[in-house]
Amino acid sequence: GHCSFLLGPGAHEVLFVLSKVSVFPVLWKFCNQIPLAFKVTFPGDSRSFCQISRRRKSVAGEIVLITGAGHGIGRQTAYEFAQRKSRLVLWDINKHGVEETAAECRKLGATTHVFVVDCSNREEIYSSVDQVKKEVGDVTIVVNNAGAIYPADLLSTKDEEITKTFEVNILGHFWITKALLPSMIRRNHGHIVTVASVCGHGVIPYLIPYCSSKFAAVGFHRALTSELEALGKTGIKTSCLCPVFVNTGFTKNPSTRIWPVLETEEVVRSLIDGILTNKKMIFVPSYINISFAIERFLPERALAAINRVQDIQFEAVIGHKIKMK
Repeated sequence: GHCSFLLGPGAHEVLFVLSKVSVFPVLWKFCNQIPLAFKVTFPGDSRSFCQISRRRKSVAGEIVLITGAGHGIGRQTAYEFAQRKSRLVLWDINKHGVEETAAECRKLGATTHVFVVDCSNREEIYSSVDQVKKEVGDVTIVVNNAGAIYPADLLSTKDEEITKTFEVNILGHFWITKALLPSMIRRNHGHIVTVASVCGHGVIPYLIPYCSSKFAAVGFHRALTSELEALGKTGIKTSCLCPVFVNTGFTKNPSTRIWPVLETEEVVRSLIDGILTNKKMIFVPSYINISFAIERFLPERALAAINRVQDIQFEAVIGHKIKMK
């Protein structure tokens, strides 16, 4: 069973304050261990929080394609699937990095295939998918993880950097999914994972192309989920990963006063748990979901004050010079 609480307008500010102080993550962890599904419902919002653990599915024998597998989240995700006896197809533009990942996956006992692929190149994506089908088989799980980021103010961002950001962070998801989806539809079986970011739900200065592309990625996930449901293809699952800053090295020296800077292992544990339980939206840390829901009710002055307190900093090119912003 579960308890359901309908919160009126006066409670939103209270929960918002709790979500911004250190006691809230502690309470969150506590309530996630209660053997009941503790459900918080906001007026007009069907999302719920602190749910009971779901049964985890097996991914043994599944053919799993992971893009951006030569580093960070992609590499750690490959390790997790290798331990679960999946068959791996690893893509990355960095040959050395992806081969290192593959070698470790093979040590873990996984059959692993490596492809050097530029996920900003549509024709290269399509030809690589054809090669995977011939050499390995039909992919049943895809983790669209490859990403690009260029921290800078808009005027310091080169045109080609904006183009590359969108080609990798969202257009690549379209081409890969279009190429893999037909076989999933025939079997009514598969899982499409979109690696996005909290920047797909809220904005950060000096990351305009990145935030815009991640908003698009979240929209892609939601629209694809809706379309698969409309087609009656309930056997094809979708998940979207939205972490805060992750210590992968792509963003230099990130820090915030409120949000944690996450390690890759923590993010991937949440990702794998979400995939195995068919969770649609995976926030890391999970309480960020409540924060975003509550912020919808706050006036702009309050949101501006919160952003000042948050004090997000990282290295970025400002006025064509590298600064901490």
